[in-house]
Amino acid sequence: MESTIGLVDLLGAAALLLWGLRMIKTGVLRAYGTVLRQRLGRSTANRFMAAFWGFLVTLGLQSSTATAVIIASFTARDIIRPRMAQAMMLGANFGTAVVALVLSADIHWVGSALLFCGVMLFNLSQGSRNRNLGRAIIGLGLMLLALQLLGGVTAPLRESETLITVLAALGEAPVFAVILSAGLAVMASSSLAVVVLVMMLAAAGVVGPELALWLVAGANLGGAIPPYLAVRSEGLPARRLTLANLLVRSSGAMVVLIFAAPLAELLSRWFTDPAAFVAAAHLGFSAVLLLVFLPLLGPVTKLAELLLPARADADGEAQTYLDEGLMSSPDMAIAVAARETLRMGDLIGSMLDQTQRSLRDGDEATYALVSRQEEEVDRLHEAIKLYVARISRLDLEEDDARRASEVISYAINLEHVGDIIKRGLAEIAAKKARKKLSLSPEGLAEISEFFQYTRDNLQLAQAIFMSRDPDIAKRLLAQKIEIRRLEARSAGLHMARMRAGRTESVETSSIHLDLLRDLKRVNAHLASVAYPILEEIGLLDESRLRSAKGD
Repeated sequence: MESTIGLVDLLGAAALLLWGLRMIKTGVLRAYGTVLRQRLGRSTANRFMAAFWGFLVTLGLQSSTATAVIIASFTARDIIRPRMAQAMMLGANFGTAVVALVLSADIHWVGSALLFCGVMLFNLSQGSRNRNLGRAIIGLGLMLLALQLLGGVTAPLRESETLITVLAALGEAPVFAVILSAGLAVMASSSLAVVVLVMMLAAAGVVGPELALWLVAGANLGGAIPPYLAVRSEGLPARRLTLANLLVRSSGAMVVLIFAAPLAELLSRWFTDPAAFVAAAHLGFSAVLLLVFLPLLGPVTKLAELLLPARADADGEAQTYLDEGLMSSPDMAIAVAARETLRMGDLIGSMLDQTQRSLRDGDEATYALVSRQEEEVDRLHEAIKLYVARISRLDLEEDDARRASEVISYAINLEHVGDIIKRGLAEIAAKKARKKLSLSPEGLAEISEFFQYTRDNLQLAQAIFMSRDPDIAKRLLAQKIEIRRLEARSAGLHMARMRAGRTESVETSSIHLDLLRDLKRVNAHLASVAYPILEEIGLLDESRLRSAKGD
């Protein structure tokens, strides 16, 4: 019964450690996620700066797994080059080793103070950033409290004959020890948690130096597996990056397996304290990999490319980047959804260009391409809608909830625009080509001008959606007046040409007027992105643009 209670205490302390890690990651990402993403995206001038920022971000997140997922997502979107991303991964591995070294010091007494400060900051703060910072501080306090509990639980283990027998058997089976430790790291999604557990066992005297090295190597190996699994839907560049990181750590684990005895003897001379020995081994493992592989980023990247060659997608569909692993960080998940919504806008722009080209050249075959693009718009719309719906079920901050609503609204409007282009504009262009009809030169010029206005308004809508700039929003709504004038003027000129008996105008009367109608509908949907921004700052009055003071 006593051993069962001890096991329950051990599992509870380990669970508290993992929960503290999760709170730190969530709090830091929600408070400073945008800043971290910007820094990671910009810090790729050279491999040394990239490694430094990978290290720095991991110190904040307390998790190389979280950092690896973020870096892999950026690599998949061509924000970070693969080689620089690999340098960041090496820095991230070193960062989590430094965290373990800090935790090996006797600073458990700080945990209570951090819990008190974190709870006070969380409860008394009004802004979301300070509340999330408080959440991260609480997580750090919980981690230190968990370490205290782990120390108390593992202390009696040195007297356990069963555990001593099991660990003695592991001491005779280094490969199995590495595999067991790697499995624990995969289950915990954290190499740091396993290393901390090994530190506690070593401090209790139940893990010897060589076994500690094998367990540390296994934890590092296992810590590279969750990022690879998490980015399997991110695309080929992300999978290659995390595979390269797995290969790097595997090579390190292999060296430790072979040279554990001399390494253990060497480290034991410098670190007599068992917990410090484990922390130093973890730090040395990551430091050596950083020094060895930082100059070899090119060969490592090429090896990953050979192991994961590019191949055509089986179903021919474009890859989406809606990462389910980001659900614990709603602001990042919403940013990814916004990026995918911009892809919808890019497809809409291509559909407009193809349709205008079809009208000008009389190419009926273009309709098939527009139809495929519209299907892709529908697919993206459905994926974004479901993804944001899952995000909305989380406990969102007010700003995140508003942004999620804007993403859904813009995606819906773009989907409607896609329908109008396919079933309206593109079908009209195909009908004109099929019947071998021609617009009058003046009519074609007017329609082309309307298309250009629409294309410009799409660019404004895309910019507004990303920047939420009220000045651009006012420009877009002001364009509605110009669109109405453009439609009325073109319709009037067309009717005048009909009255003058112009053959082309008579034959294409319905085509010309239908094109004007559908282009006006497209612009109305695009203008909708400006409404929530202007309404928020009080510049809308019953859906009309109010004159701002001082304008």
